[in-house]
Amino acid sequence: MVCRCQGNLWFVPATIILTAMLYYANVTVHVLAAMLWLGGMFFLGIVGAPLLRAIEPPELRQKLFQLIGERFRAVGWWSIAVLVTTGVINLHYRGLLHWSGALGAAAFWRTGTGHTLAAKLAAVGTMISIGAVHDFIQGPRAARAVPGSPEAIVLRQRAALLARVNAIVGIVLVAAAVRLARGG
Repeated sequence: MVCRCQGNLWFVPATIILTAMLYYANVTVHVLAAMLWLGGMFFLGIVGAPLLRAIEPPELRQKLFQLIGERFRAVGWWSIAVLVTTGVINLHYRGLLHWSGALGAAAFWRTGTGHTLAAKLAAVGTMISIGAVHDFIQGPRAARAVPGSPEAIVLRQRAALLARVNAIVGIVLVAAAVRLARGG
């Protein structure tokens, strides 16, 4: 029973209200985690990195990049864990988490919602993969290189390229998320 009428008043069962409140709370946490992760990437790319590039001597610059990168890596991966968890819960609330239903139906994946969900999931997988290479391989290599050396410069440029590509994929992900929220 969704709702009942008693005179001129409509009553909605408490379970429906609670479910709606939990869904909106989950979406809010999801959006906040996305803001933290993507906002942090944009802040580092637009404000942090350009400012740090002007720091001398190279040893101090490299140490600051390393410390900021390590701190943001922890924040970023916690954000990713929250995003994946709340994303799965959002799929459940939207009725899309049932393999015997939408996810398992080839016809679903041919719809606008199916295409958009596929694009969002592909962007999530791409961002996690690029982020892992940046955070656990390329970034640490750049931090271990001799500050100011040609090797350090090349490694830092590669890490910066990975970060930029990840930010662009993040924009694609946000566009897919908005489209999905608006009905696919």
